Amino acid sequence: MKKNHIASVAATAAMLAALAGCASKPDNYYTLASPVTAADAAPSTPGGTAPLYIELAPVAVPERFARPQMVVRQPNGSVQVEVLEQHRWASSFENELRDALASGIAGRLGALDVTKGGKQGSQPVWRIAVQLQQFDAVDGGRVDARFNWTLRRSDEARTVVCQLNLGEAVGSGMDAVAQGAQRVTAAAAAAMARSVSAARANPSATACTT
Repeated sequence: MKKNHIASVAATAAMLAALAGCASKPDNYYTLASPVTAADAAPSTPGGTAPLYIELAPVAVPERFARPQMVVRQPNGSVQVEVLEQHRWASSFENELRDALASGIAGRLGALDVTKGGKQGSQPVWRIAVQLQQFDAVDGGRVDARFNWTLRRSDEARTVVCQLNLGEAVGSGMDAVAQGAQRVTAAAAAAMARSVSAARANPSATACTT
């Protein structure tokens, strides 16, 4: 009788655990990457012309963002933040941001992204180092971000220093927050692409033009 009771309790516990698993909300995954529109995309380097190479260093982000979970700030100027276990970026935030910026910059310049390798020959590379200083997301409020970055061509000593503040109003819900973050990232990539074009056009510039 005791064995039957133990078996019954174990079966009930297993059933409750299974039901709890079924009832738990599934994780939602988001990306910061967005396609470059045809109007913004530059043509690829034509044959016979030296290609333009870019390389994006690992993005420096505040420690609280170095995770795949979305981090949102409470509204009304609160100092509290919430780490959302069931709303995640497709990879750790800093990697997601780096990939989205690199592809967005390359697409707008018609450049080859050699961030993860692939450059051939001795052609110079435009190296971009990005620091994210702020990325505040408020559900039903705004996504505000501040980026610093430097540009350096691999065969030059010159360094160009840039800074940009961005903000997007967002609706309620994490889908809307993710879309706002995606728009901010796309705007940052566009500004970084413009800064590379400006630096190429003016070899003596050390201040950024975005």
